[in-house]
Amino acid sequence: MTFGAKEQEARVTWMDCRLLLGSKSPRRRELLGQLGLPCRLVDIDVEETVDHGVEACRVAEVLSRKKAEGYSEPLDADEVLVTADTVVVHEEVVLGKPHSRDEALAMLRSLSGRVHQVYTGVTLRGSESTVSFTERSDVAFRKLREEEMEYYVDVYKPFDKAGAYGIQEWIGMVGIERIEGCFYNVMGLPVARLYKELERLVNGHGALVDQ
Repeated sequence: MTFGAKEQEARVTWMDCRLLLGSKSPRRRELLGQLGLPCRLVDIDVEETVDHGVEACRVAEVLSRKKAEGYSEPLDADEVLVTADTVVVHEEVVLGKPHSRDEALAMLRSLSGRVHQVYTGVTLRGSESTVSFTERSDVAFRKLREEEMEYYVDVYKPFDKAGAYGIQEWIGMVGIERIEGCFYNVMGLPVARLYKELERLVNGHGALVDQ
C-alpha cells in the first residue's frame, strides 16, 4: 500500500517523539536508553502521597499520574512526558523506601521466604492525550539468612529502593527464586508495556499526529 506525502507525514511513530522523563531514577533513564528512547530529565516536585482509601495495587499508578499533572510546562506536539512510580506490596501492605538500616532489614525479613508483588504505575502525557497503566510482577524470595540481609543492606545501602532491594543487585542474584511477569517492571519500568502504550498514544489517540 502506497501512502501520499500527507499520509506519510501523518504516520508518526515512537521514533518521532521527544521524551521527557520526570524521574530521578538512573535505572529508568538507562532502561529507556536501552529501548532506543533517549530522554531529557525534567524536575517534578510533588508530594508523593495518596488518599487512605486507595488500594495497594493502584498506589503506583495514582502517584505516576500525580507526578505527570505536577509538570506545569506546556508540551510541544512531538513531546511525551513519562512519569512512573514503583511500589512493593506484601500482604496488601505497601513497602516504600526504607529510612534506616533497621527499617531496611525489617522489610527484607518480611519478604524472605515469601511471594510479594511489585507494581509499577506509568503515565504517558502528550500535548493532547494522557495514558496511565499499571504492570504487576510476582516475586518469590527464598529464605534469606540474617547475615545475607545484613551484608546486602550494609554494602548496597538500598535506601532509594522500594521494598529495600534492587533486583539487579546482589540480593536479587542470590535470593530470588522466581518471577512471574516482567523483570524490568521490578527494576522500575515495564519497558515492553511502555513501548506498546507509547505507540498507542502516538497513533491510536491522535496525539502527536499532524492532521
